[in-house]
Amino acid sequence: MGWVSEQLVEAAQDGDLESITAVVHGAHPHVRRFADHLCASPQDAEDAAQEALIVLYRKIGTLRASAALASWMFRIVRNECLRRARRLLDDTKDTADPGLAESAEDEALKRLEAERVAEAIRTLPDVQRRVLIMRDILGQPGRTVAGTLGLSTAAMKSHLHRARTAVRLRLRTA
Repeated sequence: MGWVSEQLVEAAQDGDLESITAVVHGAHPHVRRFADHLCASPQDAEDAAQEALIVLYRKIGTLRASAALASWMFRIVRNECLRRARRLLDDTKDTADPGLAESAEDEALKRLEAERVAEAIRTLPDVQRRVLIMRDILGQPGRTVAGTLGLSTAAMKSHLHRARTAVRLRLRTA
């Protein structure tokens, strides 16, 4: 935790407003960089980072050990990115098949499958994960994905193919 001292974290935990502000300000670039690696889009990454910083600001007093700050923050960011991805998947599911009620068993199986797919996607290298999410989950055009990520269209297609293959293989073996 080289970006913040233990004394500063302890002062923030004790409610010192200047210390809390300093911890939040110091955490932002690290939290944002981590969110950029996990979230599907830069907008989601910024939103997830902001949400994590709000949680940090509000709940730093509940942190038990000052040394756990970094892992706590990154867990919040990870959960927020996952929540945003799930919401996106739920939104597409709601519009795809309105009016059909599913059994609790079907719903549980779908959630388990969604977790397996999410885990397979999480294991992908950064660029492959972003390409796959932007193209297959968000449905963005290939040129938009390539442009957003600074790739040629051919490179984007190559990353997408590798990502799909890796996810497919992981799901078969899991």
